[in-house]
Amino acid sequence: RKEYVDLYVNYMFNESVRKPFEDFMQGFLRGCPARNWKMFLPVELQVVLQGHTTIDWHLVEKNVRYRQYNKSDQTIKDFWTVFHKLSEEKKKMFLVFLSGCDRIPGSQLECFTFYIEDPQAKNPDEVLPRASTCYLILFLPR
Repeated sequence: RKEYVDLYVNYMFNESVRKPFEDFMQGFLRGCPARNWKMFLPVELQVVLQGHTTIDWHLVEKNVRYRQYNKSDQTIKDFWTVFHKLSEEKKKMFLVFLSGCDRIPGSQLECFTFYIEDPQAKNPDEVLPRASTCYLILFLPR
């Protein structure tokens, strides 16, 4: 029985995916030769490929830039008070809303910047927050 299980596991996890994996690896290495990856430790390579999975949200807050707002405006203070009370999952959902991704690219954690801008609506109570994912702008009505 043990031999059968070992053979079955080997087939499922190795043999059955060998050809697709080799095809993927060949294409991947054509665009990114292996010699370029040798400079990274495995943990560093994971961050480069996947982005940061843990985020210092206070650093993100520190790097935000404001348009038609000041950091001392009550709307901004209220936004950050509510934001910091959110669960990690909800904060990442906000990041998806803002940027289209739940992670910050590997090289940008310390300098990740987005903008909070007042859309200057005539009646701000009738306008919902929206985001420009290409430009990392959160349009936050007063």
